[in-house]
Amino acid sequence: MATVSATTSQISPANERVFPQSRLLGEWKGNWVGNNQPVSFNVINIRGARAQVEYTHNGRTERGFAEVNGSLISFGGVTVGTKDGKNMVLLYSVGGAGKQTANLEKQDPPPSDSRLMGSWGGYSSDNGKSASFKVLSVNGKEAQVSVTTDGITRQGTGIVYKNVIMFGQAQIATDDGQNGRIIYQVGSKSFMVPVTKYPPADSSSTLDKTA
Repeated sequence: MATVSATTSQISPANERVFPQSRLLGEWKGNWVGNNQPVSFNVINIRGARAQVEYTHNGRTERGFAEVNGSLISFGGVTVGTKDGKNMVLLYSVGGAGKQTANLEKQDPPPSDSRLMGSWGGYSSDNGKSASFKVLSVNGKEAQVSVTTDGITRQGTGIVYKNVIMFGQAQIATDDGQNGRIIYQVGSKSFMVPVTKYPPADSSSTLDKTA
């Protein structure tokens, strides 16, 4: 049975419509109100009611799984939330020890190396499934894509996180920019199809190199 790696996210369409949980994904940095000490919170992925996070404060980093409740994430005594996907409020509260608040800003993702750009396709002899994934453009954390699974083609905007693009019930990931895997879900079943990138249509020798 195909599994989704821990570095990818599974956000239900219903939760995305109501709470825009994808806004929480990414690295956030800022300072505590009062003492101005640096603090950061990194939401690596969201899988249902759990999120994999990293919380850095006072020079040390805590890693683990947090609880997702609507548009908020709680990790120990820390609760974070964002309304616009650009600014995050972090509240720290443990027992009667008082509260601390920090204002964080979303950090820009590292420049894309365009490994995911292009057309991908493949066939799995394990499950008899074929799939294709066309990445038309990547702009920050969003990508314009066209996905074909089980003979049905869907187009729209996917979510980019590192070497993964998620779109509806499908996602594509690549490590080297040439070979990858498409994972898609039908009902309660997941299917994995290994794929390769097709050569660009304009890479032939017919180009006029003297122009």
